[in-house]
Amino acid sequence: MTTKLFIVPISVALVLGACKSNQSDITSQEVVAKQDTMMKDSAEAFEYVSEQFADLRILRYEVPGFDQLSLQQKELLYYLSEAALCGRDIMWDQNYKFNLTIRKTIDAIAESYKGDVNNEDYKKFMVYAKRVWFSRGIHHHYGSEKFFPELSQEIFAQFISNADASKLPLNAGESVKDFTTRLLPIIYDPKIAPKKVSLDSKKDLILNSAVNFYEGVNQQEAIAFYEKMVDKKDTTPVMIGLNSKLVKENGVIVEKVWKVGGMYTQAIEKIVYWLEKAITVAENAEQKDALQKLVKFYKSGSLKDFDEYNIAWVKDTQSAIDVTNGFIEVYEDPLGKKATFESVVSVRDFEASKRIAMIGANAQWFEDNSTLFPEHKKKNVKGISAKVINAVMESGDAAPSTPIGINLPNNEWIRETHGSKSVNLGNIVEAYEKAAGGSVVNEFYYNDAIKKNVLDYAGLADKLHTDMHEVIGHASGQIEPGIGQPHETLKNYASALEEGRADLVALYYLMDQKLVDLGVMPSLEYGKASYDEYITKGLMVQLSRLKLGDNIEEAHMRNRQMIAKWAFEKGQKENVIEKKVENGKTFFVINDYLKLRVLFGELLKELQRIKSQGDYKAGKALIENYGVKVDLALHKEVLERYTKLSMAPYQGFIQPKLTPVMKDGKIVDVKIEYPKSFTEQMLEYSKNYSFLPAIN
Repeated sequence: MTTKLFIVPISVALVLGACKSNQSDITSQEVVAKQDTMMKDSAEAFEYVSEQFADLRILRYEVPGFDQLSLQQKELLYYLSEAALCGRDIMWDQNYKFNLTIRKTIDAIAESYKGDVNNEDYKKFMVYAKRVWFSRGIHHHYGSEKFFPELSQEIFAQFISNADASKLPLNAGESVKDFTTRLLPIIYDPKIAPKKVSLDSKKDLILNSAVNFYEGVNQQEAIAFYEKMVDKKDTTPVMIGLNSKLVKENGVIVEKVWKVGGMYTQAIEKIVYWLEKAITVAENAEQKDALQKLVKFYKSGSLKDFDEYNIAWVKDTQSAIDVTNGFIEVYEDPLGKKATFESVVSVRDFEASKRIAMIGANAQWFEDNSTLFPEHKKKNVKGISAKVINAVMESGDAAPSTPIGINLPNNEWIRETHGSKSVNLGNIVEAYEKAAGGSVVNEFYYNDAIKKNVLDYAGLADKLHTDMHEVIGHASGQIEPGIGQPHETLKNYASALEEGRADLVALYYLMDQKLVDLGVMPSLEYGKASYDEYITKGLMVQLSRLKLGDNIEEAHMRNRQMIAKWAFEKGQKENVIEKKVENGKTFFVINDYLKLRVLFGELLKELQRIKSQGDYKAGKALIENYGVKVDLALHKEVLERYTKLSMAPYQGFIQPKLTPVMKDGKIVDVKIEYPKSFTEQMLEYSKNYSFLPAIN
């Protein structure tokens, strides 16, 4: 199961509207007004956009109120940020076994190049370098396909030969020429590792994926290996295979566990060092206990210890400072078992948290009134801790491309027994909004009335969608006894199905009067704007991220198209969603929002049934029939229309920099800076946080 929401807001809300909280004397309208004023004041001095290249735009985000934190809190944030950055090499190696070799080569060229930086070939090299840095490897961070330099191999070889040889990842006694001959095919040959993650069900998923989770093992061997470990009678099962690489040695399949003393030990030892520093300045006993258990997991590699950490982490609801750190999400494993390293270090936004807390406080009402079959509803929704946070540092799978919402832990039995934490990354959403524009809305939405509603209402609607997706969606529903974990039963379709299920919970309730009655949404117009966005993005706008002719493989894109396409098809008889073509442009227009809500409710019931019963066949049919294939003519049209907007479809962030101020060997303050150069930050990170060796 996956629990991250990766939706970059394409529209920007010009009017947020008023909402009222029932839990405080201060109204949500006042909170929004206060935050809006702060955002406007900040925007006058803060540059949110850094640069744009290829299909990427680099942004920056602020951490409001950092200077007002106590020294203990600043010190804690500094230690946790260092722990986050120390693990970044792991993600690079997980994405592809030769990524660190390529990165170190690129870094060597970028650091030691003495020629004309305005030379066209060098400019092309730097675009490739920044794409590699952004994607943490040579495969697209979202589409998963291998991308290539737009300069010849001969020119690339010249750059390598002119770099400082002492900085190149050469084998002992290897010449630069031999190294170059070995490296360039890995970069340029389209037949070598063409896809990071292949979800083509007609092929062997492991053999056709470049991710570094399996070696010498095919799909059936891996499935058989892990099926032997499953005990359906175990009521507290670990997520088998989460923190290891599966390899075949001398004909025998073994696991290489990621832990101190095991695989990735050089980086994990550094992570542990900084986590142990953090323990000394923990805010309270619960936070200290969680961090201690995380350290224990890193040292043992035991997934039982990881579960104990997650339980302790869920219990820590009072701390202002929080962190996710570990092997968390399974998006990058075609079998949905292996987790990538990630870390998000954050501080709570107490004012903005009032909205999301109100939603969390009513979780049982949402569960009771959902469209799920009675046997699939939780009778007692437990421990949903909901808040808005401001990111301070992100690393691994969370940077530069970042989620805007997180719901953890992923282990289903822990969620059902102990609850979960749901967060909305407030300052990340703010940065997206400040950097966004209305051109996509003007191009892809049908008429002025719809465009105005999206521009006026989608800002808050997007926040509410994220809140409902994370707080209610992922925490809803229950699995029937003896079925087992979704990643075991639904396999490679589990991620897309789970994200779709959580999206449908959000969509269903965004047209419910309950949100208005709670005071978190002023009117159902916000729900209508959310529906307009979802259908248009799911059927059209997100196709701008694909190359013409490609099918959809990324889980979130699959889930969005699956929902939108299914609703369009099922509603055709009553013309719920109408396809209009005018002046050569296609639009999808919702004619009946309430009937569309009913359709969303029906699909939600079915997705929950699939999860609750482990119905792999039905889950596969939904994703393959609605979420994978792309209408070629529509795709071509979208690409042509989107290209004219001169907008990059993907965005990511430069991270803040925390620097301790020392006096007599002690930290007396921690300063925060906001770097402006993506290149400088990537080279600085490679210099200071490169702990894993290149694989040659």
